[in-house]
Amino acid sequence: MLLRRFLGYGILGTGLASAGWSLHTNDYDPNSLGIVRLSRSAAAVVDVALTYKRELYYREWDKTTPEYKAEKSRVHKIAAEKLLQLICTNRGVYIKVGQHIGALEYLLPKEFVQTMKILHSNAPQNPIEDLYKVIRQDLRCNPEDIFDSFEPEPLGTASLAQVHKARLKTGEVVAVKVQHPYVKGNSRVDMKTMELAVNVLARIFPDFKIHWLVEESKKNLPIELDFLNEGRNAEKVAKQFEKYSWLRVPKIYWSLSSQRVLVMEYLEGGHVTDLDYIRQNKIDPFAVANRIGQLYSEMIFHTGFVHSDPHPGNILVRRTPQNSLELVLLDHGLYANLTDKFRYDYSNLWLSILNVDRKAMRKHSEQLGIKGDLYGLFACMVTGRPWETVMQGLTKVKYSKEEKNTLQNNTSLVLPHISDVLEQVDRQMLLILKTNDLIRGIESTLRTQNRMTAFWVMSKCCVQSSYAEQRTQKATSGSTRILWLRLRERWELLKLNCYYLYLGLINFGFLEALKQVV
Repeated sequence: MLLRRFLGYGILGTGLASAGWSLHTNDYDPNSLGIVRLSRSAAAVVDVALTYKRELYYREWDKTTPEYKAEKSRVHKIAAEKLLQLICTNRGVYIKVGQHIGALEYLLPKEFVQTMKILHSNAPQNPIEDLYKVIRQDLRCNPEDIFDSFEPEPLGTASLAQVHKARLKTGEVVAVKVQHPYVKGNSRVDMKTMELAVNVLARIFPDFKIHWLVEESKKNLPIELDFLNEGRNAEKVAKQFEKYSWLRVPKIYWSLSSQRVLVMEYLEGGHVTDLDYIRQNKIDPFAVANRIGQLYSEMIFHTGFVHSDPHPGNILVRRTPQNSLELVLLDHGLYANLTDKFRYDYSNLWLSILNVDRKAMRKHSEQLGIKGDLYGLFACMVTGRPWETVMQGLTKVKYSKEEKNTLQNNTSLVLPHISDVLEQVDRQMLLILKTNDLIRGIESTLRTQNRMTAFWVMSKCCVQSSYAEQRTQKATSGSTRILWLRLRERWELLKLNCYYLYLGLINFGFLEALKQVV
């Protein structure tokens, strides 16, 4: 009896001590307490569930009527706003997950996707003094001793940090990325809370299966919270693509960086989707889209080291003094490291889609974890195009607004199957799907979805990746076999170049075709 009482007091004391420490480290902000954040999340989940029950599921509907569709859209919007309010209040990890929701156009209703997209550029920000506190703790000196000036208004605010422009005592202009002070301490509790919320929602809505999102967030969050790792990623990708004079990656000031503070070179430019900036600076949107397509095709199919957060705020465009186009790649916290086998299977899947080969689509989808007839839906998710377009040939059917509406309107009908695909697929594919969606969103804003180079560059990278893996597998088969594979690769690339030039001539005329393949 005495032992039980002792243990009870011990647990209570530990809980109170943990709460006290959490309050102390977060300047006695009650929002830092796990119980407060958990209670707020639980209340929001119940509120959303009751909203659906009260506003939509209070009666039987004919789900084919315009009235039902309008009412469902209205309730989705209300629920999305409630969820956004929770995210902005709890901040930190919640914003990271909200940003991911804003990229899931193939999975969630458009009302949720559009509502969450605001988090890509307008995440809540912290007072400047909170950031100074982090700098003092990590760098063990006062900001005034490092910086000659430090602009109070952030250049950008993200889920885990915010970035400010500053000038060092040495005169160099830098961008200073400082982690939100509460994020690291709250991350573990927040992930447990979201795991619970997802389980509750899955019980209320059986089609709501996004456990994979929580699992991926749990795996990736510790990596993203280490800014020294981000600095190493930046240097690695800069080295890998130093052949591209049009790509800039900010250099890192290692002596002024830590796990929560990253000081880097300040590079100016406009957001890749800022059409006013692009027009004012006479930048060709097709040239921008071509550069992005080339960069990401090489990352996915060649190097296997893929920048996995290409939302518009992380890619800048600008004109150099020599009047050439440059891309600036920012935020290197999260990279996918793809295995050679995955790149080989994914390359072959894309080639089978581009060749409209259903048998090969099924085969290579299975190699990526997709079972049975779900390969067709998987192909649609990979390409962002309806099945009818996939079967007609992606290179033969121009993307249209009607296609996008068809995809979004049919989402609710195939939602359970989409969830099945995401549960089955190779985990490496999840970041690639996210990356594909974000790049498609950029192309949609730039209105460059129908450029011929999109598939031309990707097809070349797929062929090169596939044959490179075949040569590796046949390395012991002798020089004749390797030479034969190289000749076949050259022949396939020649056919591709001729084919896409032909398509360009048909669709755009001679000058435009040349412009798109140069």
